Amino acid sequence: MPSTVFTGFAMSFFSQKTAAVFISHLYTTIIFYNGKNMPYSDLPFRALSVLHTSRYLFNKYGFHNVGVDRIIESTKIPKATFYNYFHSKERLIERSLTFQKDGLKHEVISIIHTQKELTLVEKLRKIYFLHADLEGLYHLPFKAIFEIAKTHPKAYQTVVEYRNWFINEIYKLLLTTNPNALKPDAHMFLFVIDGAMVQLLDPSKPDERERLLDYFLVSFSL
Repeated sequence: MPSTVFTGFAMSFFSQKTAAVFISHLYTTIIFYNGKNMPYSDLPFRALSVLHTSRYLFNKYGFHNVGVDRIIESTKIPKATFYNYFHSKERLIERSLTFQKDGLKHEVISIIHTQKELTLVEKLRKIYFLHADLEGLYHLPFKAIFEIAKTHPKAYQTVVEYRNWFINEIYKLLLTTNPNALKPDAHMFLFVIDGAMVQLLDPSKPDERERLLDYFLVSFSL
């Protein structure tokens, strides 16, 4: 079971809903650190603090507006310690996006393969709102699409890999009830999610997530 230290740590950074996801895959996700494969839960506390502080700052201010100096000031660690943990800002961005990616995969797999009582529409709805949420795990990868493709291409590949994986999973899910489903249908579902995120980021626009989802479901005859 997660320790009270990690639980308190998660709650200090995330909403209750997101913190639950964080705790779940903190204990199962493996990363490469200091030449070894280890779960996030085995990382030194200061490394975890840097990782999650940076994710918060990247989410709020953008990748280009948050430098190493700001991160080490926020986490109150020596610069040498930061570089010992992450080696570069790009490596930190990559680790941050990997964390988000793994959390999203964990949730999507659970919805598709574990929650067997759900209908196809119910599964799509849950997956949609898992992503179309400014407080959720998808916000940072979505932000990366517009901000780091050229400046941090290696880290950006983490986002590309997730999107390709996601499209394949949605395509396979659609095929379970419609053998005539096409790969572009899954692409459209991701496009609708991205459209919902764009609208959410504009405070002058109403929340039209339901309308966008209904548009997809109707076009797919669901």
